[in-house]
Amino acid sequence: MASYGNQLSDQVTHISMFKLMQFNMQFGQMWDENNIYNAPIDLDLTIGEIRRRDADIVMLQEVEHAQPGGLQIEPPPNYTRLKAALEGYHSYFSYPKADPRELPFGIGLAIFSKTPLHDIYRCDLPSPPIEFEFEGEKKTPTDRLLIGAKTVVDGQELQLFNTHLLAYFMLNSSGEAHPEQRRLLVEQVRRTNGPALIAGDFNASNCASLVRQFSDAGFQTVQDTEVTWRFRPYVLDHVFYSRHLRPVRHAVEPTIASDHHILVAEFEFKE
Repeated sequence: MASYGNQLSDQVTHISMFKLMQFNMQFGQMWDENNIYNAPIDLDLTIGEIRRRDADIVMLQEVEHAQPGGLQIEPPPNYTRLKAALEGYHSYFSYPKADPRELPFGIGLAIFSKTPLHDIYRCDLPSPPIEFEFEGEKKTPTDRLLIGAKTVVDGQELQLFNTHLLAYFMLNSSGEAHPEQRRLLVEQVRRTNGPALIAGDFNASNCASLVRQFSDAGFQTVQDTEVTWRFRPYVLDHVFYSRHLRPVRHAVEPTIASDHHILVAEFEFKE
């Protein structure tokens, strides 16, 4: 597995209120309800959606298209194009742990930030050996990933997390029956003692227990009622924030650039 980052300068940009964009970009595959599984890939459309929001922080999941046999292309092509197109952003990307069992869907997480990133890290989230059938063969799921970084916004340090959890509902199970990935996430966020955000595709079809679990750890979600996925009426995408932050506004914004909608949230620091 490989991780990538870039540093533009050591200058810190000061922002009184900041905007975060959460987006499972499905490796640039558009939404076409008449051709769901073979819709065209248009990364320019993805780039346009990101530029249009002009967010200070962008959290992306499914950045790359998984290759046969778990091959991880180096350098990662979609991330490389995004990094070149999104001038003015610092960024970090990581593939999950390489695994020949990988299915041909989206993999890889990225954080883009207008302010420099530091203390970058990654953490593998093991998946349980649940058997399921895919194209007539018995399979077990590959591991998932959490990445993190810190940045300084308006003179205050901000911890960022980005994740993409296993969709247990696709395997006729649930995160409640297999709690390890969520337990590891909560363990990580509990270690923070300052302003922090965790965004991502949490793949919880019934998000009530997920929201409760993070609430117990001191994190609230900006919204848990408006659907963020086109396939089924689920709220899969979340932005959780610590008690040090105040959400100013948020919106779920439909897009044809993915099978997920875009979640945008604006925050300010509490006094």
